[in-house]
Amino acid sequence: MGAYLLRRLLLVVPTLVGIILINFAVVQFAPGGPVDQMLAELKGDAGSSLGRISGEGQGETRGSPRNENSGNTTAYRGARGLDPAIVAEIERTFGFDKPWQDRLATMLAGYARFDLGRSLFRDRPVVDLILEKMPVSVSLGLWSTLIIYLVSIPLGIRKAVRDGSRFDVATSAVVLVGYAIPGFLFAILLVVLFAGGSFVQWFPLRGLLSPGMEQAPFLARAADYTWHMVLPTLALVIGGFAGLTMLTKNSFLEEINKHYVTTARAKGAGEQRVLYGHVFRNAMLLIIAGFPAAFIGILFTGALLVEIIFSLDGLGLLGFEAAIRRDYPVMFGTLYIFTLLGLVMQIVGDFAYTLVDPRIDFDSRR
Repeated sequence: MGAYLLRRLLLVVPTLVGIILINFAVVQFAPGGPVDQMLAELKGDAGSSLGRISGEGQGETRGSPRNENSGNTTAYRGARGLDPAIVAEIERTFGFDKPWQDRLATMLAGYARFDLGRSLFRDRPVVDLILEKMPVSVSLGLWSTLIIYLVSIPLGIRKAVRDGSRFDVATSAVVLVGYAIPGFLFAILLVVLFAGGSFVQWFPLRGLLSPGMEQAPFLARAADYTWHMVLPTLALVIGGFAGLTMLTKNSFLEEINKHYVTTARAKGAGEQRVLYGHVFRNAMLLIIAGFPAAFIGILFTGALLVEIIFSLDGLGLLGFEAAIRRDYPVMFGTLYIFTLLGLVMQIVGDFAYTLVDPRIDFDSRR
C-alpha cells in the first residue's frame, strides 16, 4: 500500500500542472477579460447587477468586449476614446503588459509555494480569501455528507433486506420525491416555510453566526451555529441521500443474491452475521468509491446556489463571482484548491478500500 500511495502522490503534481495549463489556455480566448471590464467602468458602461450579487460595493462588470490582442491597446474595443496611457496603466496594474509565457511562469512558480497571487478586484491575497470562505463550505460539505451517509446506508440496507415490502415501497416513494426536487428548489421552499418567507421564522437566513455571537461562550456559539446550519444542510441532504440510498440498496441486493451468501446461510450463520459479516464488506466497496466525489461535489458545486439563497459567503460563491468578474487569480486559485482536494480525496477513498476489505492490495496491481 505504501508504494501505491507514493505513486499516487507523485501523480498529483503533473495532474495539477496539466489542469492549470489547460484552463490557462482556455482563459486566453475568453471574452471580456479584467482589462475590458475596467475600461467599461471608466466609460460608464458597467452594469450594476454584479455589484448587487457580490454585496461588496465594488461595481465590477460583466459581459465586456473581448480582448483580442493584449499587446495592443487599440485591440480593446472599450478603449476607444480613452487615453492610451490610461489603458497601458490598467494593463500594467493587472499584469497584462507582460507576455503570456511570463505570466504563466510566474503563476506556476507561485503555486509551487502556495502563493496564489492577489485578487484583481478585491486587492487581497487569494489564499486569504479562500481561508476566509473555507469554513462556510467545509461546514456545509462536512455535515451534509455525514448526515447523508448516516441516513442513507442504514436505510438502504433496510430496504434491501425487506425488498418488495410495504416499507420498501413507501420509502422508495419518499426517496424518489427527494431525488426529483433540486437542492436549491428545496432550499427556497425551506426559506418560505421556516425562515420568514410567508409562514414562520424559526431559523435565520444569513451567515453562520448571529451578530455579536463571536465573543459568546463556546456552548452558546455552538448552539447558534447549529441553528444557522439546519436549513442549508437539510437542503443539501434531501437530494443527496436519495441517490446514495438506492445505491446502497442495489449494492446489497446484488451481494445478497450471490452464492457465498447462500453457502453461509446453509452453514447455519445467522442473518446478522451474514449481512454484516459477509455482505456488508463487499457491498460497501462501491459506496466508498463514490465518497470522494460526493464530498467534493457537495463542498464546491452542489452548495453554490444554497450558499446564495441562504447568504452564506463560501467557496462556491467566491468561485462563481470570480468567473463572472474574470478575476483570474481567484479563478485559478480556487480551481487549484478544488483540484488538489479532489485528488487527495481520491487517495483517501482508495485507502478506505483497504480498511473495509483488507484483501485488497493495490501494490500487487500492475
